[in-house]
Amino acid sequence: MLKKILVIRFSSIGDIVLTTPVLRILHEQADAEIHYLTKPAFASIVLSNPYVKKVITLGDELDRLILLLKEEQYDHIIDLHHNLRSTRIKLALRRPSASFDKRNFQKWLMVRLKKDTPPVKHIVDRYIETINFLGVSDDEKGLDFFIPTDKKIDVKAVFEFDAYAAIVIGAAHETKCMTVAQLAKLCELLDMPVILLGGKQEEEKANAIIATSKSKFVKSACGPFDIFQSASILEQASTIITHDTGLMHIAAALKKPQIVVWGNTIPEFGMQPHYGAQNVKWDSFEILGLPCRPCSKLGFPKCPRGHFRCMLEHDLKSIAEAALKLILLTPC
Repeated sequence: MLKKILVIRFSSIGDIVLTTPVLRILHEQADAEIHYLTKPAFASIVLSNPYVKKVITLGDELDRLILLLKEEQYDHIIDLHHNLRSTRIKLALRRPSASFDKRNFQKWLMVRLKKDTPPVKHIVDRYIETINFLGVSDDEKGLDFFIPTDKKIDVKAVFEFDAYAAIVIGAAHETKCMTVAQLAKLCELLDMPVILLGGKQEEEKANAIIATSKSKFVKSACGPFDIFQSASILEQASTIITHDTGLMHIAAALKKPQIVVWGNTIPEFGMQPHYGAQNVKWDSFEILGLPCRPCSKLGFPKCPRGHFRCMLEHDLKSIAEAALKLILLTPC
């Protein structure tokens, strides 16, 4: 009998992309009709997913939303956000439910006490463990990201570049990001055309990088393009350099090799690129041995200590060289 399952993940871009193996596994192995509850800003990402039957958005009127959800009579609720609001929804619906393990205490030990604990199990593995009770298992196919046909970008026509490096210049928190000066220098060291990727909020930063860099082959895709168009540009890149951010997970979903530059966060939080059993190369650059790192499981607008060593001490030449080596591994 077809199961109707509600999956809850309110935000954000990267976190929603990280839930995609659960959607595929439930659809293919449990023959489930999947409904997905998220915030309006992220609904388009889920709407493009062929494994999801219905997307429901979280508005201000939670009581009204709960009434609508009750009408669906779900067989199960899979809570992949696991906060107070999702708990309220589960309690109100009174349907069988399961929530994933956030491992917040282990992360707290890492941040506050710099406790040398084993790495946190990857969030995708914890998501999949949440649905194991349904008799399903990890198919090891990694993440999914579906770019609608009308969102695909002809990079050569728009930017006049054949081969290029994509650099993701933003993140949710500034302590995850390289500075304008670092990014400008990185563009020079790559010695190839570069497209800067980010949202509207990174438009000013991109312009500053272009103005600062001595390279004449740097263009910005920050601002005019939505997340699908940015993903299309990422998909066609010869090599990718990114911070710990949503486009990092989209690159992994597209099975793209990439270089990840870490600041205040660490891969041991369990949010590094996830490729499943796919043999895709990615390299990690981080400043090890800093007594203040990690200073947060998320990030800050600026370094709490004022020195920002976790980012400023990166060897940009080594990052550029590693990115250029990835070109041989990137499918044409």
